[in-house]
Amino acid sequence: MLSHHEQPLVPRRLRNRREFFRFLAASPCAAALAKAIPAFGTQAQEQPGALLTDAKNALDVFEFEEVAHRRIQPGHWAYMSSGVDDDATLRANREAFQHIELRPRRLVDVSRVDSRTELFGTTWDAPIFLSPTGGHRAYDPEGELATARAAKAKGALMVLSTMTSTGVEAVAKALGRPPWYQLYAQSTWEVTERLVRRVEAAGCPVIALTIDGGGRNLETYQRLRRPFLSQCATCHEGEPGTNRRANKMFDGIDLKAAGTQMQMDWKFVDRLRKLTTGKFMLKGVETREDAQLCLEHGIDGILLSNHGGRATETLRATVNALPEVVDGAGGRIPVLIDGGFRRGSDVLKAIALGAHAVGVGRPYLWGLGAFGEPGVERVIDILQQEFKRTMRQCGTETLGQITRASIVVNHEGS
Repeated sequence: MLSHHEQPLVPRRLRNRREFFRFLAASPCAAALAKAIPAFGTQAQEQPGALLTDAKNALDVFEFEEVAHRRIQPGHWAYMSSGVDDDATLRANREAFQHIELRPRRLVDVSRVDSRTELFGTTWDAPIFLSPTGGHRAYDPEGELATARAAKAKGALMVLSTMTSTGVEAVAKALGRPPWYQLYAQSTWEVTERLVRRVEAAGCPVIALTIDGGGRNLETYQRLRRPFLSQCATCHEGEPGTNRRANKMFDGIDLKAAGTQMQMDWKFVDRLRKLTTGKFMLKGVETREDAQLCLEHGIDGILLSNHGGRATETLRATVNALPEVVDGAGGRIPVLIDGGFRRGSDVLKAIALGAHAVGVGRPYLWGLGAFGEPGVERVIDILQQEFKRTMRQCGTETLGQITRASIVVNHEGS
């Protein structure tokens, strides 16, 4: 730390930011500042003293990432943070928001902004939900229970993964209501039916079938995990969050009969639709054609998702696919979306393009891995606050007032 006498005197007037940074770079405190201020980007390697130490002090969701990175086992971190092939779709999900601009409206009374939304008869505090992610105990000992308590505290919708490390009944108790359930169809109909019967008995009002199966090339993960293979072997079988032997949803099930179903078609969807008694959604729809087929087959809702860039290297962000999926749905069923959402302003952009709600995955896992339940609570809180603030700036008091007029899509460079 520089002494008082070593601090440079900053000119009272610097004509622009460029001149200021030139001055700063030439100053004797530049090296000290470089250590104190992390590099731009979400993977910045901050000095230990600069890391977040209390979830309440986080200013944005990115602050949780490096804390979680240092606390989560390396193999688990590699699994959660990577995409497929060259990770290009993972990056595209995030970069797409840079090409959607907001159109602020002024002199509008926004003293009573209402961010509530209704989905299938239930009202939520904001159109922001926790997307299904597997194996929360890989990131915190309390796992899905901590996530559920945080969602309850913030009035947020939680979608529980088939690959949960905690049974649906215990999660529902911690959440204060049954969660929605994301279903991986199993290789045998009997096991799939048993899972559906169990989650419906637990009161889950919505089942979302993931349809982007077919195998994934988790190249970055496989490369990063090599030094930690022996560590993984002492912790679990298979990939993090995919171990059915440790998955409470598979208690009492012959695991030889379990496994991801890769032979799904619309006949299979029709059969599963008839089996379910609640609302039935498809997770993984990315095109107008498939959205239109959802209408033909009686699907209640769509979750537009590319599995967080972990399914296919499409190079296409979900928010870029949103307009055609919304068009295909024709306003007849709700379209939800996830993939790359990190800011409340991102959420408003998706609502303006026709989404009914927006899911986040990695951000709340960062919060969970960094601080457990308080971390997840703060992530939800930040996103909800940012969303309301963006609503005010755009002069929109309700979700219904957020339309295409709230944004400009800049196709140049996208």
